[in-house]
Amino acid sequence: MGISDRIEAFICELTKADDGWVELGRNELAGIFNCVPSQINYVISTRFTPEKGYAVESRRGGGGFIKIRRVSQNAGEVIAGISDEVSAEEVKNVVGMCVTGGVIDQRSARLIMTAACDREIETGKNAGRIRASLLKNMLAEAVKF
Repeated sequence: MGISDRIEAFICELTKADDGWVELGRNELAGIFNCVPSQINYVISTRFTPEKGYAVESRRGGGGFIKIRRVSQNAGEVIAGISDEVSAEEVKNVVGMCVTGGVIDQRSARLIMTAACDREIETGKNAGRIRASLLKNMLAEAVKF
């Protein structure tokens, strides 16, 4: 397991243990993992995004901090948050967040991923719009069951 994976796992465990909120110092966290603070920034900016179900507040400087919160989602909030055009990677992130949050089950996730992947949708001018429409409609149907 690489350093980024270990940092991510550590932060995920903290968010579970503290009602979803965790406040961290970049330097302190870098000290725990014996890495530079920019490594912490990288992990937070790539693995703790709204698409993955997290809200992040950050302030740099002497009294700086990072607050990370797991966002509880319901199907309506998720669907409303999907833009009019999405990439296959964004579909993957949204579907993963929905599974983690209990919005949909694994079977529904696999069906959505299969329908919205690049293999099934021709890349072109309207691919992002088609993918977004599919994602929204399939999520709406998946939560009815």
